[in-house]
Amino acid sequence: MRRRKKSKYRHVIIKNKKYYFYTIKFADPTGDSGWHTAEELLKFEPSVMVSQAYVFAKNKKHLITFASHDDKEEVFGDCNVYPISCVVKMEKVTL
Repeated sequence: MRRRKKSKYRHVIIKNKKYYFYTIKFADPTGDSGWHTAEELLKFEPSVMVSQAYVFAKNKKHLITFASHDDKEEVFGDCNVYPISCVVKMEKVTL
C-alpha cells in the first residue's frame, strides 16, 4: 500500500481545493504632505509591506488572498486583491 506524501507547506483544504499559506511582500504607495526639496523628493520610494495569507487565486494581473474561512462552508474573510506589479516576493510558509 502506498503511503500518501504529506505536504511540507502550510495549507487548508476547502471543498476539495488546497490553498497554500504565503508570506507576501508588496510595494505600497508612500506619501507625505510636507514640503520637500527636489533632492529629497527624488529619494522617495514605496514602502515594502509584509502580509501573510492563503492564496485564493493568481493570474497575470492580480493576486487574491484570504486570511479567514468557514470550516463548514466555502466562505472567505479578510480578503485582499494585489496588483501583480506591486508584489515584490512570495514565499510559501512551511510547517
